[in-house]
Amino acid sequence: MIVDDSMVARAVLSRMVESDGQFEIVAVAGTAEDAIEALQSVRVDVILLDLEMPGAGGLRSIPRIIAAAAGARIMIVSSLADEGAEETVAALALGAADTLPKPGTGRFNGRFSEILLRKLKALGDADPNPPSSTARDLAVGNPLRSMPADPIDILAIGASTGGIHALGTLFQHLPKRIGIPILITQHLPAPFMSVFARQLGAVAEREALVAVTGMELFPDRMIIAPGDAHLTLDVDSGGSPVVRLTDGQSSSGCLPSLDPMLASVGALYGARAMGVVLSGMGRDGVEGAGRMVACGGSILAQDSASSAVWGMPRAVLEAGLACAVMPPDKLARRIASRTGDSGCR
Repeated sequence: MIVDDSMVARAVLSRMVESDGQFEIVAVAGTAEDAIEALQSVRVDVILLDLEMPGAGGLRSIPRIIAAAAGARIMIVSSLADEGAEETVAALALGAADTLPKPGTGRFNGRFSEILLRKLKALGDADPNPPSSTARDLAVGNPLRSMPADPIDILAIGASTGGIHALGTLFQHLPKRIGIPILITQHLPAPFMSVFARQLGAVAEREALVAVTGMELFPDRMIIAPGDAHLTLDVDSGGSPVVRLTDGQSSSGCLPSLDPMLASVGALYGARAMGVVLSGMGRDGVEGAGRMVACGGSILAQDSASSAVWGMPRAVLEAGLACAVMPPDKLARRIASRTGDSGCR
């Protein structure tokens, strides 16, 4: 389904989508209200949603569209996905799976079309009645590793497509204080990072800072990778862990990448480290997770039913690195059980 108040945009997007035989446009709508009404009678897998429309608009309507969409994924296609960090991060936090900036007039060309189709294929089919996620996830034939019981001293979380919503859910269910520093790598453009940090800090009720080299680690401080560098750890002259930003090539090709973060955390903290891999496209994080596990650390992964794209967590599971595969709310409880505080917020 395409939801956009511009007739031209609807026509151009329809042509692009239907140029690939794997897709069919089953409905179009000019407002969010029309889309919600149409979803009462049609089934769709992905909804392309503009944010700037008459009426309630796309952003405020996301929860209602998700409720009506029977498992369909929402991808924001809007000029605000490029220009408006506040609106874009808010849309992702409300449950949109991915975003794509809409080109300006006359620039709906080949490159945009390629990216659009690739993102659509990654989002896949709607899943209105998922089977037991544990049964399905473990059906890939990879057993879970045993989970140590000793307390952890640091938590490193990585995510990509669908990760902002997953992070929000995880922190809503994590105890308000767990007494250890938290590192986060979320794939997002650099201009969005300060907005993301501010919004996530409000949800998590914790200090949230975009990382800079030399930054100290404190209990319950969230340090977030900038959009143009890897977040890693080093030790200062006194032997204390501090942030060190790097920009070298990662094996996944991502910048920032989960791999350097997880690897450096594992190297410094060993068995006292825990990594979490949330929803995302591709395999970023597998190499770093492997190095953390080799140092004695533990890796948790998001399950398929709650992931917008079950790429990165699945890769970790298939590599035999995961101690648990769960939705974000249960991951929060598992994290809390290793921090000495398993209570509710």
